[in-house]
Amino acid sequence: MTAADFRRLALSLPGTEEHAHMDHPDFRIGGKIFATLAYPNKGYGMVKLLPDQQAAFVAADPQMFTPVKGAWGKQGATSVCLKAASQKRVCEALALAWERHAPNATEKAKSAAAPHRKPARKRATKKAARKPD
Repeated sequence: MTAADFRRLALSLPGTEEHAHMDHPDFRIGGKIFATLAYPNKGYGMVKLLPDQQAAFVAADPQMFTPVKGAWGKQGATSVCLKAASQKRVCEALALAWERHAPNATEKAKSAAAPHRKPARKRATKKAARKPD
């Protein structure tokens, strides 16, 4: 797999935008990064999986997937060795990473489209004071 293949697969996911972060391309849904290219170097991509998803990918394909070093890796950031990568497995990983962030984007889009209304104010009711007979 090449960087161009990784880019094409990432951009094929609905609503994905390509930006740059720390001198390398990243892929976002709703402003949230779910994948990057060229980190730690040009031969790699990265997908932001859940830790249990990361463990499954690493266990099944350790030549293709490895945890990113440090705290990001413990949170699910997973390096993809492009030279060893298959399109099918990268597609699966990208889809999971995209899904992890897509619900947030969908909710934001819905709230942005919804009309903004002030909450209804409750009317104060005055009860007539009764005088004792």
